[in-house]
Amino acid sequence: MASKNCALKRLFTFVSLIMFVLMSAPCSGMHQNCSQPNQPALLDALNSVFNLSAIRPVKRMTTCTNVSTFFTLYGILGVDEKAQLLLTYIWLDYWWMNEFVSWDPAQCGTNKIALPREKFWVPDVVINEFMDENTAPDVPYVFVYNNGRIHDALPVKVVSSCNLDIYTFPFDIQRCNLGFNSYLHSAADIKIFLGKPTENITEYSKAVMTTMGEWELLDITAEKDQPNPGVNETDYSDMLVFHITVKRRSTMYVVNLLLPSCFLITVDLFSFLLPPQTVDRAAFKMTLILGYTVFMLIMNDLLPITGNTIPLINVFFSLCLVLMVASLLETIVVTNLLCGSDNFSPVPHWIQVLVLQILGPLVFLPQKNKDLDNKASAVMVKRRANEQPPEERGPATMDTKAVEELRNLGKDLQAIRLQVEQQLSGKNSEEWIQCGPLKVKPSVPLFIFVCLLMHAPCNSVMLNCTQPHSTSLLKALQPVFDLNPIRPVINVSTPTSVSISFTLYGILGVDEKAQILTTFIWQIITWKNEFITWDPVQCGSKWITVPRKLVWVPDVVINEFMEKNSAPFVPYVYIYSDGTILDAQPVKVVSSCRLDIYTFPFDTQNCVLSFNSYLYRKSAIEITNFTSAENILKHSLAEMTTMGEWDLRGITLKTYQLEASDGETFQLIRFFISLRRHPVMYVVNLLIPSCLLITVDLLSFMLPIKSVDRSMFKMTLILGYTVFLLIMNNLLPITGNTIPLINVFLTLCLALMLASLLETILIANLMCGSPHDSPVPSWIRVLVLHVLGRLVLLPPKPKDQEDTVIQNPDAQEVKLSSLVSGDGETSKQKGPLNEDEALEELRCLGRDLQAIRLQVEQQLSKSQGSDEWVQVGLVIDRLLFCLYTLFLLFSFITIIIFWVQSINTP
Repeated sequence: MASKNCALKRLFTFVSLIMFVLMSAPCSGMHQNCSQPNQPALLDALNSVFNLSAIRPVKRMTTCTNVSTFFTLYGILGVDEKAQLLLTYIWLDYWWMNEFVSWDPAQCGTNKIALPREKFWVPDVVINEFMDENTAPDVPYVFVYNNGRIHDALPVKVVSSCNLDIYTFPFDIQRCNLGFNSYLHSAADIKIFLGKPTENITEYSKAVMTTMGEWELLDITAEKDQPNPGVNETDYSDMLVFHITVKRRSTMYVVNLLLPSCFLITVDLFSFLLPPQTVDRAAFKMTLILGYTVFMLIMNDLLPITGNTIPLINVFFSLCLVLMVASLLETIVVTNLLCGSDNFSPVPHWIQVLVLQILGPLVFLPQKNKDLDNKASAVMVKRRANEQPPEERGPATMDTKAVEELRNLGKDLQAIRLQVEQQLSGKNSEEWIQCGPLKVKPSVPLFIFVCLLMHAPCNSVMLNCTQPHSTSLLKALQPVFDLNPIRPVINVSTPTSVSISFTLYGILGVDEKAQILTTFIWQIITWKNEFITWDPVQCGSKWITVPRKLVWVPDVVINEFMEKNSAPFVPYVYIYSDGTILDAQPVKVVSSCRLDIYTFPFDTQNCVLSFNSYLYRKSAIEITNFTSAENILKHSLAEMTTMGEWDLRGITLKTYQLEASDGETFQLIRFFISLRRHPVMYVVNLLIPSCLLITVDLLSFMLPIKSVDRSMFKMTLILGYTVFLLIMNNLLPITGNTIPLINVFLTLCLALMLASLLETILIANLMCGSPHDSPVPSWIRVLVLHVLGRLVLLPPKPKDQEDTVIQNPDAQEVKLSSLVSGDGETSKQKGPLNEDEALEELRCLGRDLQAIRLQVEQQLSKSQGSDEWVQVGLVIDRLLFCLYTLFLLFSFITIIIFWVQSINTP
């Protein structure tokens, strides 16, 4: 009895073992037998594996496929700061196990074989930050080893998003990420692991790297992206993130940008040593600013273009320009003080105390001693006071007559001296001139300051699986794959419901001229296939991934799409047991958008992405949104890494029912995307410099037109402004349907500069060419001098004060012609015999000095008509300056109101 039980037990064990082997044989990785030890025999043995390339190569669907990955960074091709993109070239390696592959190396003659990639299942591992199509050479083969291990190696030109921080350019260090994950499969299906230590990856990349350009590789690290605690593996994709740290080589920028800028600002600093009374320092500084703008034009290609932050070097250049403009404005004010002080009122007492007595000693320019200046005149007055009148003396002798002639000669010389000094220096100008050098003298604090700045289940067909593994499920799905050309419904009148959602991952750029918006989205489309349904317990899994080409896919398109999708290709879709199909893929959307850039750079753009079936009508396909617009916006803001100069403001959606040309209706769902531009870069690089230059033009009215060539100064300023516009031309939008307000602003600035130049030419003609003109007409005298003059606080001068020189009635009665004739007559006459020849020579010398004095008076003192023309020119200059200022303020305030309204508009 015992032996019988033992035999039955052995039989039961043997049958159980046979049943286990039979049940597990299909899932155990089919062992390939080679008829001969050569490649053709091995290829023939692997044909059964090729037929299973549509499914993930695991024994059981619950088994996870582990993908080991690493790469070699072969080249750093460049950086696009505005689009926030990093261009690299990598050698990529993937390793994974195919549990359907196994052979005996001795029987087949080799332990590995290279075969086309298309014959095997390949994991849909993508680089999460990839924003473009891979343009590297295609490698069609993979290595297959006898134990089922597969090695896939290929080159990839990666155009990846990277949050670039160029604030410290050109001394910046960038840290960019490359996240490897399966685009479709969850962590329950595919997990990513690091295939090589990051130290070895960094070392080998540095050894083989040949293309770095201006970048130097510092380090490569890696980490696994850990999900939130308690999250199911089916709800997220496993990700391995590589952190690439690169450093910019700064030598070229230091030599070509920073050093020349320091040299030019140093020249501007030392230009304070130029005496403004003898050198046209304003023209020198204006030429220096023009040279600086030309330098920036030449080096413009070296500067980064970005919209979300302002590099420190741009602040440095703007600061240099501001300092140059400030020094130019200071020079204009000082030149006005030094050259136009004759017409000023006396220096106020508080200015004398503050500037001359406090600031003067502080900058080592103490106030002049007036006693020394008046010493000579005091001595002369004293001598003249001690002299006796000629009539009180005794009889005239030859000596007294000579002394009298010398005294008359001294009076003429004194009058000439007073006239010249009064015309060239003026009574009140000395103190104003004393105030001027306080502003032009270079000081140690200024130098230190500059140095610091350098710094339907009911209708579904149930699929039956013979065994609970993937090969059985794939075989059961084969009839469904044969029906992929038709819409997957049992009743043709039943519409297919397609749900759409997306995540806006990146805003790559805007082309204003072509009216095109370039974005990068993660698109998700789900629908129901009524031909598919299976029992998850019977088939061993609730889902399966298959190539997209094996199933029917709705022809949902983006109406505004203008180019081919160049995003990385994802070949798989998810099929669930209830017939739901999930299709997720990245899309680089180059879409048309009606761009309104009137308020640039404070503009907000509203673009549309319209999803609809290109062919099917509503009776066949109904389009709905997979999730709400609020969730799309929230998820997009959380995931977005590349915005460049744009900020995502909002996403809304609306569904439309439209009538087609055949009378049927089709459904369309539109997503409205609101974007706002970052204006900081344009304010710093465009608006502020323009305002500075127009301020220089405004204050150039203070330059005395008779002492400084103001027209040449303004012409140099206009030339500098045109060069500045040429430099910043690439920042301005190019469009043909509207004119941006900033273009109106820049054109207005240029027009105002030209108007001020024409005004300067007119005033120069009035003030410098007036001595040869006819007297001022009475209507001009009344209108300009008496009406407009008082309006602009320049009343006409009283006639008794028009001539400020000390008059000599005796000399004014003598005419130059009479003097000359008298001199001739005297030369013919002979004086009395008792007259000394010395006395006669003194008289001749006195007549010559009187003639010289009259000539000096005619040259230095203007006629009444000339003075009136000069006064007319001053009044018109002041009036046009006031009108210029009012028009400038009105225009700028109007433009600013438009911009503020656009900013406040949601």
